[in-house]
Amino acid sequence: MNINISPIIQAQELLKLYKSENLIIADVSNGKNAKSNYEAKHLEGALFIDLNTQLAEIKDDLSIGGRHPLPKIENFAKTLSNLGISPKSHIIIYDDKNGSNASARLWWMLKSIGHEKVQVLNGGIQEAEKNNFPLSSKTEIINKTELYKVDNWKLQIAEIEEVEKVSETENHIVIDVRDVARYNGETEPIDLIAGHIPGAINVPFTENLDENGLFLSPNFLKQKYEQLFGNVEAKNIIVHCGSGVTACHSLLAIAYAELEIPKLYVGSWSEWSRNNKAIETKTENK
Repeated sequence: MNINISPIIQAQELLKLYKSENLIIADVSNGKNAKSNYEAKHLEGALFIDLNTQLAEIKDDLSIGGRHPLPKIENFAKTLSNLGISPKSHIIIYDDKNGSNASARLWWMLKSIGHEKVQVLNGGIQEAEKNNFPLSSKTEIINKTELYKVDNWKLQIAEIEEVEKVSETENHIVIDVRDVARYNGETEPIDLIAGHIPGAINVPFTENLDENGLFLSPNFLKQKYEQLFGNVEAKNIIVHCGSGVTACHSLLAIAYAELEIPKLYVGSWSEWSRNNKAIETKTENK
């Protein structure tokens, strides 16, 4: 049975739902102090999920898959069962960076195994606090469940070879959601080389949000992305970022707009820039 559920949930909606049976709240904030921040303060009942160890399988050689490659799907299934997540679970995901930290990545991964009831909290923990959602610092109890049965990723994924083949091809679009300075090659705070994939267009994920860090309306996002995509089909649109995490923010926005989800290039710039591929900067394009 297909469940028509918005990929975004508002804080006021969550307040009414959060004690429901089968509801699981996940804090996927990432960064140096993410776990200690969670232990000091999280939404009541929320479980902590770690991007680096549970939502990715990081290799020694980052040229293979980039900084956050997807885990083997059987390992992701084990992670879900260890967290008590089953196909019946209604999962609400949040982070402390307006969904761009890892909320959208977990949302994409769950949608990609066919999970239906999964939503990202609009505005993250900050918006929940503004709406007086109860907070906690206690250790949450996890009730493990039977293994989540999955066999493959169902959403579209692009590999580096495809990106190279189509990035400058008519009727294909490659979208880079990093900030303008990184796309232009003016700065690169994380990866080894600055610049962007030849032919890629820059549509920063921050443009999905309003001045308060909340997602723009579905109608606004639909108009924006329909205009951007033109007549190009979703299967010919590839979205990437630095390491396949914040790209999911734009895929989430596109889904919120009720448009078909394009392909995710998981390896993103962190893989591309380590494989001696062609690189462009804004200076070169002048």
